[in-house]
Amino acid sequence: MKLSSHTARDKKGKNPKKPQFTPVKHRLNQYYATAICGNDITSSCLYVAAICTVFAGYLAPVCLVIVAFILFLYRKVYAEVGDALPLNGGAYNALLNSTTKFKASLAACMTILSYIATAVISAKTAVEYFSHALFHVPVILYTIAVLAVFTVLAILGITESARVALSIFVIHITSLVIFIGYGIYHLCLDSTILMQNLATSLPSGHGIFAALFLGVSSGLLGISGFESSANFIEEQAPGVFVKTLRNMWVAVTLFNPVIAFLALSTLPISLISESKDFLLSDMASVLSGKWLNIMIGIDATLVLCGAVLTSFIGVGGLVRRMALDRCLPQFLLFENRRGTTHRIFIVFFLMCSSIILLTKGDLLALGGVYTISFLGVMTLFAMGNILLKIRRSRLRRNYRAGWFTVLFAMAATIAGIIGNILIDYKYLGFFLTYFIPTVLVVGLMFLRTKLLALFLYLLSEMSKRVREFNERMSARILENIDKINSQGIIFFTKGDNAANLNKAMLYVRDNELTKIVTVVHLYTDKNKIPSNLKKDLEFLDEVYPEIKINLILKEGEFNPGTIDAISQEYEVPLNYMFIGAPGESFPHNLSELGGVRLII
Repeated sequence: MKLSSHTARDKKGKNPKKPQFTPVKHRLNQYYATAICGNDITSSCLYVAAICTVFAGYLAPVCLVIVAFILFLYRKVYAEVGDALPLNGGAYNALLNSTTKFKASLAACMTILSYIATAVISAKTAVEYFSHALFHVPVILYTIAVLAVFTVLAILGITESARVALSIFVIHITSLVIFIGYGIYHLCLDSTILMQNLATSLPSGHGIFAALFLGVSSGLLGISGFESSANFIEEQAPGVFVKTLRNMWVAVTLFNPVIAFLALSTLPISLISESKDFLLSDMASVLSGKWLNIMIGIDATLVLCGAVLTSFIGVGGLVRRMALDRCLPQFLLFENRRGTTHRIFIVFFLMCSSIILLTKGDLLALGGVYTISFLGVMTLFAMGNILLKIRRSRLRRNYRAGWFTVLFAMAATIAGIIGNILIDYKYLGFFLTYFIPTVLVVGLMFLRTKLLALFLYLLSEMSKRVREFNERMSARILENIDKINSQGIIFFTKGDNAANLNKAMLYVRDNELTKIVTVVHLYTDKNKIPSNLKKDLEFLDEVYPEIKINLILKEGEFNPGTIDAISQEYEVPLNYMFIGAPGESFPHNLSELGGVRLII
């Protein structure tokens, strides 16, 4: 069949409608993705060298090289899982697809805590660097302000956030290169301090093994942020994830050991330990004076803010995935007009702000959460890799980590957790203080159907008890109503016309609580009984269906004695007996009748 080059037309000769395509979501390239997680992991250069030196002394550069080797192993571990399961969630996603959802949620809880701690610590440290290098500001207030700014950036969208992150990352890397250049130049001019530091004894009299163990354990803080890339893998273009892992590893391997070595050549070990909060600023003052100190202060502020941004982006991908899996409330998935799940970022901001207010800026507790959380996350990721090999071996993947690589990497981070607990056992207590409530919240989501069923059962039981109580009370009330209404009323008539009888019925209906009215007619001569009396009462009985009207014809005279006899016979109190107004010829005084009432 010959193909025509012009556009096909429908039967009416018109061009058919163009097919509707769903717009392809813009994904991050290598540079944007690297910047987002790179700001987090490279911000460790600002403090990890000093922390590692506190515990390892002059062996700090060696410890950080070992940390870089451990990260090299984890690079392969993450690459395999991310290639096989390219979904947001990191360790949560790895465990979710290889074990139970609850176990996967434990990893997610650790990751969320890690992000909270990262955001708060980074924001507060950024404000402190800014205050130290430029001018003093209220730390708590400005920390919350930093968190608020990056909440807005996250809500605006990941593309806009990535551009900010890339700008920060470029400035940071440039600053570090300049800083290292001055450090090398200073070392070439004078190596006296380095020689003196190498001649000192190890901290606290530790042997080489203990110093290396504690140094590596504390130095593992330098790779915090490596897990971030796996939490927003869906926002990355194909093939980018593995490149981000490589780029982060290269940055950590180049900068952390080199800066630790230059610190030994610039400051005495005692001063390095004392300057752990502003190590690079103090080194910059020695290397080139005030201007380099200001540059490092500004750079530190920016890159730590970039780490805050990474926390928002990472937690956004993780929480969205958990909400989709119904591990967290569905209202978090609501998207605004820009297509971002702004509720996740607002809740995250509120959590971070509440913690900074509750701790009043004391980050020791959050430091414990931070250390154990991210090391726990990496350990669980390695465990997810193992389960993936065993239970999901048929999944297609281009990258594979060997068994030795995975087991050694997992053992290293487990040892790091143990080492940090040995450094300060309070870390574990602080971690559990925040971890247990987080697990309880997720646990409630898992148990919500059973809890709702229990609530429904309790509600049903309560309704049953209330219904039974209501039935009993209703029966008693009706019984009392019937008892009240069963009290009959007697109306004595001489044979009044229908109008007077009607007035008597109206009075009873409007004023008395009764359903029974007995009309009594006393006669002495049977022939003088009013002929229409029975007929009139039958008519009124139909007019007032709510009142039962009875007629009693009784022989006798109307006098106090007769009234008493009738009261006893029909068990009607005297005050429930009514008469019409008597005339002047009535032989008795009303007081003699014992309380009989007038109603006409």
